[in-house]
Amino acid sequence: MPQENEAFHREMARKCFNETWDYLDKETRSSADEERMLHLAHAGRFHWGFVGTDSNLAVGDWQVSRVYAALKNPSLALQFAKASLDRMQAKNLTDILCTGYEAMARAYAVGKDSASAREYAKRAREQLAKTKLDQEDRKIYLDQIQETERLIT
Repeated sequence: MPQENEAFHREMARKCFNETWDYLDKETRSSADEERMLHLAHAGRFHWGFVGTDSNLAVGDWQVSRVYAALKNPSLALQFAKASLDRMQAKNLTDILCTGYEAMARAYAVGKDSASAREYAKRAREQLAKTKLDQEDRKIYLDQIQETERLIT
């Protein structure tokens, strides 16, 4: 692939990922916002498919899962959470593995499977404790796990 194409895909993946977060962080979203958020998440993952590392691909699937969870679609949230977790495990991405477990917990929480959600949230916490992340990243991941735990009924 020509270098300019690689740069294009990398830039688009980053922009889509960040803009998706802007929508995920909104307190209230219109249906148009939700459609745009979904398209952005898929577009970001699509672009990483050309130039991303295993970590980029796993995090892209994680973000798509998170969007589907925000849209209250547990089956698709679970599908992408599994894809993310499977890649993290297969590629030994231990520093981000906690997010794969968190995605599974969130998908199960949205699907009202509280027992599975609690089990994966527990795994997320245990994995986070094993990582060598700096304090800032550790806090980000812990905040996400805690947010997910609040969704479990």
